[in-house]
Amino acid sequence: MDTSGDARQTAGTATAKGGRLFTITMIVIFDVAGPLVAYKVLRSAGLSAVSALLLSGVFPALGVTIGAVRNRRLDAVGALVLAGIVVGTVLGLVSHSARLLLAEGSVPTGVFGVVCLGSLWARHPLMFSVVREFTGPDTAKGQEMTRLWRDEEAFRRDFRVITAVWGVGFLLEAALRVVLVYHVSTGTALAISKIMPFLFGGLVSAWTLAYGAHRKKQAVRMAIAAAAVKEASSLESTQAADHT
Repeated sequence: MDTSGDARQTAGTATAKGGRLFTITMIVIFDVAGPLVAYKVLRSAGLSAVSALLLSGVFPALGVTIGAVRNRRLDAVGALVLAGIVVGTVLGLVSHSARLLLAEGSVPTGVFGVVCLGSLWARHPLMFSVVREFTGPDTAKGQEMTRLWRDEEAFRRDFRVITAVWGVGFLLEAALRVVLVYHVSTGTALAISKIMPFLFGGLVSAWTLAYGAHRKKQAVRMAIAAAAVKEASSLESTQAADHT
């Protein structure tokens, strides 16, 4: 009995799960908790809102750097985050406006939404590439995704629909975040800017799961209908042959 294939699959699955846990931990520490705690501590120490925001931006930048070193490459999302931090730092130093600095934080989100929509005309829509990378291209599930993309038109269409919804959702989030930044306190706006992406991400993820379940049911119904038609056709052919 050849167990090498099973061993490779198990190792690939374990690696993918470990990668997901690492990603979640990094997000919690460097993208949410770190900046919020740092801002509060720095403000309590007497720093201005702009200075506290700029210094709290060290945590997301450090998180991206650690991820890039671990993966030996800087992915598109990480590049957007770093670009946003650089642009925000320049804006903060030039304008001395905490609200403008916070509003600029919506730029990477808006860019992500635009890239999602733009990728609909690319070889692979962005969400397909993200999901496959997150799953692990070399795992059994990742390889199955590659096969389905190559062979199934319905699969390709579904991922284009999903990518379009994610693009529109993140553009709406970016616009809403800018509006809120100018109507709440700086500390509240910072908390919103850190939490809102996960709220919107949760909403579009829930929609994606519901959409996937709906499409799966449709596929099952279509398969049953096709089998019934085939059976009826076969029966009709048999009856016609009997009459002759």
